[in-house]
Amino acid sequence: MKIAFIVDPLDKLKAYKDSSVAMMRSAQVRGHQVYALSREQISVRDGVVSAPASALTVQADNHTWYTSAPAERHLLSDFDAVLMRQDPPFDAEYVTATWLLERAAAQGARIWNDPRSIRDHSEKVAITEFPQFTPTTLIARDPAEIQAFVDELGDVILKPLDGMGGTGIFRIRSDDPNRNSIVETLGENGARTLMVQRYLPQIAEGDKRVLVIGGEVMPYSLARIPKSGETRGNLAAGGRGVAMPLTAREREIAEALAPRLWSRGLLIVGLDMIGGHLTEINVTSPTCMVEIQQQTGFGIPDKVIETLERQG
Repeated sequence: MKIAFIVDPLDKLKAYKDSSVAMMRSAQVRGHQVYALSREQISVRDGVVSAPASALTVQADNHTWYTSAPAERHLLSDFDAVLMRQDPPFDAEYVTATWLLERAAAQGARIWNDPRSIRDHSEKVAITEFPQFTPTTLIARDPAEIQAFVDELGDVILKPLDGMGGTGIFRIRSDDPNRNSIVETLGENGARTLMVQRYLPQIAEGDKRVLVIGGEVMPYSLARIPKSGETRGNLAAGGRGVAMPLTAREREIAEALAPRLWSRGLLIVGLDMIGGHLTEINVTSPTCMVEIQQQTGFGIPDKVIETLERQG
């Protein structure tokens, strides 16, 4: 198979922990040809979607982990699979990329995750489809409604809808002297919609990433445990990643969502859970595969490539 990865610049990827690099390595070991291309260079001419793509040879060495052939322009339909692995921000350019990729799919390209589903699944708003599994949650723009919610619950997490890696997340108590300023600043004085959720003290046990690959729930989560004095477990915010077997509740939630998400062409999904509650559904470039494999020996990158082989 010829498998293309839409990724950030190769020299910016942290090969020692990057899930996309791990999938590239797995694909090559299994005899497939790996390519890399940039979202910014995807174009459409006379209705046909193409991009310059470089054939890669990948190595285990994390310092010099790849060599690349000169880029050549390919139709996206030339590849057996195209994996959209570009990190957010999910801005207007990201949305534009999903439109172009959707046209490529109409021309026969096999793109994962499905570009329409990426566009339609806000990683935070998507949980509202499954309220039976979520903490008490408000998504609103009106500062008065947000303030009333804070008063009602007393202890909440406030976050923007387009953040990643823990950026812009605040814990606010009803008696916090800075609460008005935080709501005004983060919400840009009512110009920006925010998510507010009941604070879950189980965050001390970890913000758990549960991966679902091709509709199959992986048996381990990565619990991202906050450092002392921090309410965010994100690894980018200094959290410590510990692989753990799924709890019965985590498996129940994941098994309930898995077939529905897979039916929408979502090959790789990262469900975030705290204390047995669903807090986010990550579909752009879910990670944590490497940490789980290093700590348990369970090869989630192999599961991705196996699924592509079955689809191919």
